[in-house]
Amino acid sequence: MKKKKLGHSGLEVAPLAFGGNVFGWTADEPTSFRLLDAFVDEGFSLIDTANSYSRWIQGHVGGESETVIGRWLKSTGKRNKVLIATKVYSEMGPAEKGLSKEQILTQAEKSLKRLQVDTIDLYQSHFDDAEVAPEETLGAYAQLLKQGKVRVIGASNYTAPRLAHFLAASREKGLPRYESLQPHYNLCEREAFEKDLEPLCRDKNLGVIPYFSLAAGFLTGKYRSEADLGKSPRGQGMKKYLNDWGFRILKALDEVAKEMGATPARVALAWLVAKPTVTAPIASATNLEQFKDLVAGVRLELDSPSLKKLDEASAY
Repeated sequence: MKKKKLGHSGLEVAPLAFGGNVFGWTADEPTSFRLLDAFVDEGFSLIDTANSYSRWIQGHVGGESETVIGRWLKSTGKRNKVLIATKVYSEMGPAEKGLSKEQILTQAEKSLKRLQVDTIDLYQSHFDDAEVAPEETLGAYAQLLKQGKVRVIGASNYTAPRLAHFLAASREKGLPRYESLQPHYNLCEREAFEKDLEPLCRDKNLGVIPYFSLAAGFLTGKYRSEADLGKSPRGQGMKKYLNDWGFRILKALDEVAKEMGATPARVALAWLVAKPTVTAPIASATNLEQFKDLVAGVRLELDSPSLKKLDEASAY
């Protein structure tokens, strides 16, 4: 399987990252273990999570996803077969939020403990923290890198100006730089990334690992009317796509899927994989059937007419 380098780092990534937001939430622990085993067996390696997953659920406190991954690593001994990516910033309790040096160092220790590992392969700033100077944030990461507790750092949900500001601070101050960006990017969400962030990532050679690669399920074709919104916990969030533009994208997906003997989900993922700046799209599955669709998607090669049809249907 062809792998891509993540920025200037030494990490090489297969063309699919598993989105760990489902672990301990819509996928219980036994199911999560089966999914992770299948992921590794197919030759993939990057598992993406965050310290806050799944704090948004009533009764959850955050860290549920990392805890499940940690238990899986301990029970299977597969640490050397995977790359663990997690994030810091989100509120984890009173006065536990942001990218100050204290927060980064404290939350890193907690993530390492839940994950039951000595090193986080990719540690990412989940969101930008405008109240903390880049030098403080990057200085904290420098300490973790020196201690061997982190291998590479990345950013998520940054605007192009702020990302450029951090890259400049790294260069000018001799501090570690973000080697990757995790943007919201898919057939339904193109403009924010393609207009400003993509040129910057290309120019600075940053790895790109888009999240919500299937628009939280919309691009699977599961949601085609308001009657479908109750099909999953994420369903209500699909309402914003139920318009002429969203239906135009689904129509193009259906047509390409029929021509390729595939499914809409496979085609949507294949479109992302075909983008030269994308290192590995992040996608989630809550059962093995869904996971098989993801694998087929990243291995599907779309021809030029298919790519053009999808580009035109989703144009902003």
